[in-house]
Amino acid sequence: MAQISFEFFPPKTDEQREQLDRAARSLKARGPEYVSVTFGAGGSTLSYTGETVARLHRQHGLDVAPHLSCMGGTRTEIAELLDAYRAAGYRRVVALRGDLPSGMATPGDFRYAAELVAFIRQHSGDHFHIEVAAYPETHPQADDALADLRHFKSKVDAGANGAITQYFFNADAYFRFVDDVQRLGVDVPVVPGIMPISNFSQLKRFSDACGAEIPRWIAKRMQAHGDDADAVRELAADVVAQLCQRLLDGGAPALHFYTLNRAKATISILDRIGI
Repeated sequence: MAQISFEFFPPKTDEQREQLDRAARSLKARGPEYVSVTFGAGGSTLSYTGETVARLHRQHGLDVAPHLSCMGGTRTEIAELLDAYRAAGYRRVVALRGDLPSGMATPGDFRYAAELVAFIRQHSGDHFHIEVAAYPETHPQADDALADLRHFKSKVDAGANGAITQYFFNADAYFRFVDDVQRLGVDVPVVPGIMPISNFSQLKRFSDACGAEIPRWIAKRMQAHGDDADAVRELAADVVAQLCQRLLDGGAPALHFYTLNRAKATISILDRIGI
């Protein structure tokens, strides 16, 4: 059976914490390899809420992978975080450049994810399994696709063990990316990031911001169902499940689901692909 993992974000209110707990309980039953946790408010390592990682690890018994960002963190602060994660028994981290939060004048001691990966290796040796980001449709701020591939290779050369992609809906983009990085000598697993579709207008906003392309045929079919929420949910689950099956059939090593702290849409996909 294919390996799966899930991404959560830190809740800010009691209601959001209850929602996270419900999602974690439901999704744990599907046997994830681990769950990752994004940054806290503001997007920097410093405002990151490690309480969420501890909650998922202690209360729900899940293997966790905290996200680490270059933005706003000094070497000393990131070293202290790594030591705390090691002491807590965590064995994975996701190392990202991150986005500069508004109002922050400087990015911190690291400019690029490759520098952060190298520092984690220097500080913690081989203790952590390090995941980095990959962009099958090219990072929106990259100069061009080849420069983006070289940036990705530099993260692996610095010591990354694997990668999780930005979400996409075009399987060919993923397979092409894997072929391209393999030609550059990169042989780490590249795990597709999967975005369940539960709110199409929200998805369009996310996609505009991160450069993920929504195929026109998906958008047109969603529009055809109008306000029929049940029909939209069924179509969304079918479309994403078919994408997942094609990725697995084509050799993808695992699937990583961006849950948005909700379980229902992800479970609809997992049911369809028999996980």
